[in-house]
Amino acid sequence: MINRQPTSALPVRTLGKSGLEVANLCIGCAPLGDMPDTFAYSVPEERALETIRAVFSSPITFIDTAASYGDGESERRIGMVLKELGGVPAGYTLATKADRDLKTNEFSGDQMRRSVERSLKLLGLSKLPLLYLHDPEHITFEEAMAPRGPVEVLLRCQEEGLIEHLGVAGGPIDLMTRFVETDMFEVAISHNRYTLLNIEADPFWDVCQRHGVGTVNAAPYGSGILAKGPRSYPRYQYADASKIYLYNAFQFETLAWRYGVPLAAIALQFSLRDPRIHSTIVGMSRPERLEETLKLASTEIPAEVWTEIDAIRRGQ
Repeated sequence: MINRQPTSALPVRTLGKSGLEVANLCIGCAPLGDMPDTFAYSVPEERALETIRAVFSSPITFIDTAASYGDGESERRIGMVLKELGGVPAGYTLATKADRDLKTNEFSGDQMRRSVERSLKLLGLSKLPLLYLHDPEHITFEEAMAPRGPVEVLLRCQEEGLIEHLGVAGGPIDLMTRFVETDMFEVAISHNRYTLLNIEADPFWDVCQRHGVGTVNAAPYGSGILAKGPRSYPRYQYADASKIYLYNAFQFETLAWRYGVPLAAIALQFSLRDPRIHSTIVGMSRPERLEETLKLASTEIPAEVWTEIDAIRRGQ
Protein backbone atom coordinates (compact mmCIF):
# COMPACT_ATOMS: atom_id res chain seq x y z
CA MET A 1 0.00 0.00 0.00
CA ILE A 2 1.48 3.34 -1.03
CA ASN A 3 1.11 6.47 1.06
CA ARG A 4 0.02 8.96 -1.58
CA GLN A 5 -2.64 11.23 -0.10
CA PRO A 6 -5.37 13.18 -1.92
CA THR A 7 -4.25 16.64 -3.04
CA SER A 8 -7.14 18.46 -1.34
CA ALA A 9 -10.25 17.58 0.58
CA LEU A 10 -13.90 17.28 -0.33
CA PRO A 11 -16.63 16.98 2.29
CA VAL A 12 -16.38 13.54 3.91
CA ARG A 13 -19.33 11.57 5.24
CA THR A 14 -19.73 8.33 7.15
CA LEU A 15 -21.31 5.75 4.86
CA GLY A 16 -24.00 4.53 7.21
CA LYS A 17 -23.31 1.56 9.45
CA SER A 18 -20.36 0.52 7.26
CA GLY A 19 -18.35 3.18 9.10
CA LEU A 20 -16.46 3.95 5.89
CA GLU A 21 -15.46 7.62 5.55
CA VAL A 22 -16.02 8.62 1.94
CA ALA A 23 -16.01 11.79 -0.15
CA ASN A 24 -19.38 13.23 -1.11
CA LEU A 25 -18.37 12.68 -4.74
CA CYS A 26 -17.61 9.25 -6.18
CA ILE A 27 -15.99 8.37 -9.51
CA GLY A 28 -18.10 6.02 -11.62
CA CYS A 29 -15.92 3.74 -13.76
CA ALA A 30 -18.56 2.18 -16.01
CA PRO A 31 -17.48 4.27 -19.05
CA LEU A 32 -13.87 3.19 -18.48
CA GLY A 33 -14.93 -0.39 -19.23
CA ASP A 34 -15.43 0.67 -22.87
CA MET A 35 -19.19 0.13 -23.22
CA PRO A 36 -20.24 1.79 -26.49
CA ASP A 37 -23.56 -0.06 -26.63
CA THR A 38 -24.52 1.52 -23.29
CA PHE A 39 -22.99 4.98 -23.54
CA ALA A 40 -22.89 5.49 -27.32
CA TYR A 41 -19.14 6.17 -27.21
CA SER A 42 -15.96 4.17 -26.72
CA VAL A 43 -13.08 4.73 -24.28
CA PRO A 44 -9.71 3.43 -25.53
CA GLU A 45 -7.51 1.67 -23.01
CA GLU A 46 -4.78 4.32 -22.81
CA ARG A 47 -7.27 7.11 -22.15
CA ALA A 48 -8.92 4.95 -19.49
CA LEU A 49 -5.57 4.33 -17.81
CA GLU A 50 -4.74 8.04 -17.88
CA THR A 51 -8.11 8.77 -16.28
CA ILE A 52 -7.63 6.16 -13.55
CA ARG A 53 -4.13 7.48 -12.77
CA ALA A 54 -5.60 10.98 -12.45
CA VAL A 55 -8.40 9.68 -10.21
CA PHE A 56 -5.90 8.24 -7.74
CA SER A 57 -4.22 11.61 -7.26
CA SER A 58 -7.43 13.64 -7.11
CA PRO A 59 -9.52 14.84 -4.16
CA ILE A 60 -12.35 12.51 -5.25
CA THR A 61 -11.33 9.59 -3.09
CA PHE A 62 -14.31 7.24 -3.60
CA ILE A 63 -14.20 5.03 -6.72
CA ASP A 64 -16.96 2.74 -7.99
CA THR A 65 -16.83 -0.04 -10.56
CA ALA A 66 -18.52 -3.42 -11.21
CA ALA A 67 -17.79 -6.85 -12.59
CA SER A 68 -20.27 -6.18 -15.40
CA TYR A 69 -18.67 -2.95 -16.64
CA GLY A 70 -17.22 -4.14 -19.92
CA ASP A 71 -17.57 -7.68 -18.52
CA GLY A 72 -14.48 -7.18 -16.37
CA GLU A 73 -12.72 -4.59 -18.54
CA SER A 74 -13.22 -1.71 -16.10
CA GLU A 75 -11.81 -3.78 -13.23
CA ARG A 76 -8.93 -5.01 -15.39
CA ARG A 77 -7.92 -1.46 -16.30
CA ILE A 78 -8.18 -0.29 -12.69
CA GLY A 79 -6.10 -3.30 -11.66
CA MET A 80 -3.37 -2.31 -14.12
CA VAL A 81 -3.06 1.10 -12.47
CA LEU A 82 -3.24 -0.34 -8.96
CA LYS A 83 -0.32 -2.59 -9.87
CA GLU A 84 1.66 0.49 -10.95
CA LEU A 85 0.80 2.24 -7.69
CA GLY A 86 1.47 -0.71 -5.44
CA GLY A 87 -2.14 -1.00 -4.30
CA VAL A 88 -5.04 1.30 -3.49
CA PRO A 89 -3.53 4.59 -2.29
CA ALA A 90 -4.04 5.54 1.35
CA GLY A 91 -7.20 7.57 1.86
CA TYR A 92 -9.06 6.10 -1.15
CA THR A 93 -12.01 3.70 -1.07
CA LEU A 94 -12.60 1.35 -4.00
CA ALA A 95 -15.96 -0.38 -4.44
CA THR A 96 -17.06 -2.98 -6.97
CA LYS A 97 -20.12 -5.16 -7.57
CA ALA A 98 -20.85 -8.86 -7.95
CA ASP A 99 -22.79 -9.61 -11.14
CA ARG A 100 -24.63 -12.29 -13.01
CA ASP A 101 -22.84 -14.07 -15.83
CA LEU A 102 -23.40 -11.73 -18.78
CA LYS A 103 -23.19 -14.57 -21.30
CA THR A 104 -25.53 -17.09 -19.65
CA ASN A 105 -27.45 -14.73 -17.29
CA GLU A 106 -26.77 -17.13 -14.43
CA PHE A 107 -27.43 -15.29 -11.15
CA SER A 108 -26.79 -17.96 -8.55
CA GLY A 109 -24.80 -18.24 -5.36
CA ASP A 110 -22.06 -20.05 -7.25
CA GLN A 111 -21.94 -17.22 -9.78
CA MET A 112 -21.59 -14.66 -6.99
CA ARG A 113 -18.51 -16.47 -5.72
CA ARG A 114 -17.05 -16.65 -9.22
CA SER A 115 -17.74 -12.93 -9.66
CA VAL A 116 -16.02 -12.08 -6.35
CA GLU A 117 -13.00 -14.22 -7.18
CA ARG A 118 -12.65 -12.71 -10.65
CA SER A 119 -12.89 -9.17 -9.24
CA LEU A 120 -10.15 -9.93 -6.72
CA LYS A 121 -7.94 -11.26 -9.52
CA LEU A 122 -8.59 -8.42 -11.97
CA LEU A 123 -8.11 -5.72 -9.34
CA GLY A 124 -5.10 -7.46 -7.81
CA LEU A 125 -6.55 -7.29 -4.30
CA SER A 126 -6.79 -9.81 -1.47
CA LYS A 127 -9.96 -8.22 -0.08
CA LEU A 128 -12.72 -6.07 -1.60
CA PRO A 129 -13.29 -3.03 0.67
CA LEU A 130 -16.91 -2.63 -0.44
CA LEU A 131 -18.86 -4.96 -2.69
CA TYR A 132 -22.48 -4.67 -3.80
CA LEU A 133 -24.98 -7.27 -4.93
CA HIS A 134 -25.59 -5.77 -8.37
CA ASP A 135 -28.81 -5.54 -10.39
CA PRO A 136 -30.81 -8.10 -8.38
CA GLU A 137 -33.84 -7.19 -10.52
CA HIS A 138 -32.61 -9.90 -12.92
CA ILE A 139 -33.96 -12.47 -10.45
CA THR A 140 -36.69 -12.40 -7.83
CA PHE A 141 -36.21 -11.26 -4.26
CA GLU A 142 -36.99 -14.80 -3.10
CA GLU A 143 -34.33 -16.29 -5.41
CA ALA A 144 -31.76 -13.77 -4.19
CA MET A 145 -32.47 -14.56 -0.54
CA ALA A 146 -32.80 -18.34 -0.92
CA PRO A 147 -30.50 -20.78 0.93
CA ARG A 148 -27.15 -21.03 -0.91
CA GLY A 149 -28.38 -18.16 -3.10
CA PRO A 150 -26.62 -14.91 -4.02
CA VAL A 151 -27.04 -13.08 -0.71
CA GLU A 152 -26.10 -16.02 1.47
CA VAL A 153 -22.96 -16.69 -0.59
CA LEU A 154 -21.89 -13.04 -0.47
CA LEU A 155 -22.36 -13.02 3.30
CA ARG A 156 -20.21 -16.16 3.47
CA CYS A 157 -17.55 -14.44 1.35
CA GLN A 158 -17.66 -11.58 3.85
CA GLU A 159 -17.21 -14.02 6.74
CA GLU A 160 -14.22 -15.51 4.90
CA GLY A 161 -12.59 -12.08 4.68
CA LEU A 162 -12.94 -11.66 0.91
CA ILE A 163 -15.34 -8.74 1.34
CA GLU A 164 -15.09 -6.09 4.04
CA HIS A 165 -18.47 -4.38 3.61
CA LEU A 166 -21.56 -5.56 1.70
CA GLY A 167 -24.05 -3.38 -0.14
CA VAL A 168 -26.83 -3.66 -2.70
CA ALA A 169 -27.10 -1.70 -5.95
CA GLY A 170 -30.04 -1.82 -8.30
CA GLY A 171 -32.90 -0.14 -10.09
CA PRO A 172 -36.51 -0.78 -9.02
CA ILE A 173 -37.15 1.13 -5.83
CA ASP A 174 -39.70 -1.32 -4.40
CA LEU A 175 -37.20 -4.16 -4.78
CA MET A 176 -34.30 -2.14 -3.40
CA THR A 177 -36.43 -1.21 -0.40
CA ARG A 178 -37.07 -4.89 0.37
CA PHE A 179 -33.32 -5.59 0.38
CA VAL A 180 -32.56 -2.63 2.66
CA GLU A 181 -35.29 -3.72 5.07
CA THR A 182 -33.55 -7.09 5.59
CA ASP A 183 -30.82 -5.21 7.50
CA MET A 184 -28.23 -7.43 5.78
CA PHE A 185 -26.69 -4.62 3.76
CA GLU A 186 -24.57 -1.70 4.92
CA VAL A 187 -24.76 0.50 1.79
CA ALA A 188 -27.23 0.98 -1.07
CA ILE A 189 -26.88 2.52 -4.53
CA SER A 190 -29.84 3.83 -6.50
CA HIS A 191 -29.23 4.98 -10.07
CA ASN A 192 -31.13 7.28 -12.43
CA ARG A 193 -34.00 7.56 -9.95
CA TYR A 194 -33.04 10.72 -8.11
CA THR A 195 -32.35 13.42 -10.67
CA LEU A 196 -33.91 16.66 -11.84
CA LEU A 197 -36.12 14.53 -14.09
CA ASN A 198 -36.98 11.58 -11.85
CA ILE A 199 -37.34 11.60 -8.04
CA GLU A 200 -38.71 8.09 -7.66
CA ALA A 201 -36.00 7.29 -5.09
CA ASP A 202 -37.04 10.13 -2.75
CA PRO A 203 -38.75 7.85 -0.17
CA PHE A 204 -35.98 5.27 -0.55
CA TRP A 205 -33.44 7.56 1.08
CA ASP A 206 -35.70 7.80 4.12
CA VAL A 207 -35.88 4.00 4.35
CA CYS A 208 -32.09 3.80 4.19
CA GLN A 209 -31.79 6.37 6.97
CA ARG A 210 -34.14 4.40 9.23
CA HIS A 211 -32.04 1.26 8.73
CA GLY A 212 -28.66 2.98 9.08
CA VAL A 213 -27.73 2.11 5.50
CA GLY A 214 -25.21 4.25 3.63
CA THR A 215 -26.71 6.04 0.63
CA VAL A 216 -25.09 6.50 -2.77
CA ASN A 217 -26.91 8.21 -5.64
CA ALA A 218 -25.65 7.27 -9.10
CA ALA A 219 -26.18 8.93 -12.49
CA PRO A 220 -27.28 12.44 -11.42
CA TYR A 221 -27.11 13.41 -15.10
CA GLY A 222 -29.52 10.66 -16.13
CA SER A 223 -26.74 9.08 -18.25
CA GLY A 224 -25.93 12.39 -19.95
CA ILE A 225 -28.99 14.43 -20.87
CA LEU A 226 -28.55 16.72 -17.84
CA ALA A 227 -24.84 17.19 -18.50
CA LYS A 228 -24.70 17.64 -22.27
CA GLY A 229 -28.23 19.02 -22.62
CA PRO A 230 -31.25 17.55 -24.41
CA ARG A 231 -30.23 18.94 -27.81
CA SER A 232 -26.86 17.20 -27.75
CA TYR A 233 -27.86 14.04 -25.90
CA PRO A 234 -31.63 13.30 -25.91
CA ARG A 235 -31.25 10.07 -23.92
CA TYR A 236 -32.12 9.10 -20.34
CA GLN A 237 -30.92 5.97 -18.54
CA TYR A 238 -29.09 4.76 -21.65
CA ALA A 239 -32.13 4.89 -23.95
CA ASP A 240 -34.12 7.51 -25.87
CA ALA A 241 -35.64 9.98 -23.43
CA SER A 242 -39.43 10.12 -23.05
CA LYS A 243 -41.35 13.17 -24.26
CA ILE A 244 -41.94 14.43 -20.72
CA TYR A 245 -38.27 14.04 -19.84
CA LEU A 246 -37.25 15.94 -22.96
CA TYR A 247 -39.80 18.66 -22.27
CA ASN A 248 -38.63 19.16 -18.70
CA ALA A 249 -34.96 18.90 -19.66
CA PHE A 250 -35.45 21.80 -22.08
CA GLN A 251 -37.14 23.80 -19.32
CA PHE A 252 -34.28 23.11 -16.92
CA GLU A 253 -31.75 24.01 -19.62
CA THR A 254 -33.53 27.32 -20.28
CA LEU A 255 -33.55 28.01 -16.55
CA ALA A 256 -29.81 27.34 -16.36
CA TRP A 257 -29.14 29.72 -19.27
CA ARG A 258 -31.26 32.42 -17.65
CA TYR A 259 -29.27 32.28 -14.42
CA GLY A 260 -25.94 31.83 -16.18
CA VAL A 261 -25.03 28.51 -14.53
CA PRO A 262 -24.29 25.17 -16.20
CA LEU A 263 -27.18 22.73 -16.35
CA ALA A 264 -24.73 20.05 -15.21
CA ALA A 265 -23.95 22.03 -12.04
CA ILE A 266 -27.63 22.19 -11.14
CA ALA A 267 -28.09 18.49 -11.86
CA LEU A 268 -25.08 17.50 -9.78
CA GLN A 269 -25.86 19.77 -6.85
CA PHE A 270 -29.47 18.57 -6.80
CA SER A 271 -27.98 15.34 -5.42
CA LEU A 272 -25.10 16.84 -3.42
CA ARG A 273 -27.35 19.22 -1.47
CA ASP A 274 -29.61 16.44 -0.14
CA PRO A 275 -28.39 15.63 3.39
CA ARG A 276 -29.79 12.09 3.15
CA ILE A 277 -27.31 11.19 0.39
CA HIS A 278 -23.79 10.38 1.54
CA SER A 279 -22.10 10.30 -1.89
CA THR A 280 -22.99 10.91 -5.53
CA ILE A 281 -21.48 8.86 -8.36
CA VAL A 282 -20.42 10.67 -11.53
CA GLY A 283 -19.13 8.69 -14.49
CA MET A 284 -15.72 9.61 -15.89
CA SER A 285 -14.38 8.98 -19.37
CA ARG A 286 -11.31 11.25 -19.55
CA PRO A 287 -8.92 12.96 -17.08
CA GLU A 288 -10.18 16.50 -17.61
CA ARG A 289 -13.63 15.47 -16.35
CA LEU A 290 -12.22 15.40 -12.82
CA GLU A 291 -11.52 19.13 -12.66
CA GLU A 292 -14.75 19.89 -14.52
CA THR A 293 -16.74 17.90 -11.97
CA LEU A 294 -15.09 19.66 -9.04
CA LYS A 295 -15.98 23.02 -10.61
CA LEU A 296 -19.58 21.94 -11.15
CA ALA A 297 -19.81 20.82 -7.53
CA SER A 298 -18.60 24.20 -6.27
CA THR A 299 -20.50 26.48 -8.69
CA GLU A 300 -22.65 28.97 -6.82
CA ILE A 301 -26.33 28.45 -7.65
CA PRO A 302 -28.89 31.08 -6.64
CA ALA A 303 -31.61 29.88 -4.26
CA GLU A 304 -34.22 31.01 -6.78
CA VAL A 305 -33.10 28.22 -9.12
CA TRP A 306 -34.27 25.54 -6.71
CA THR A 307 -37.59 27.32 -6.21
CA GLU A 308 -38.17 27.40 -9.96
CA ILE A 309 -37.17 23.77 -10.33
CA ASP A 310 -39.85 22.81 -7.82
CA ALA A 311 -42.38 24.86 -9.77
CA ILE A 312 -41.44 23.15 -13.06
CA ARG A 313 -41.79 19.75 -11.44
CA ARG A 314 -45.19 20.62 -9.94
CA GLY A 315 -46.34 21.56 -13.43
CA GLN A 316 -45.68 18.07 -14.80
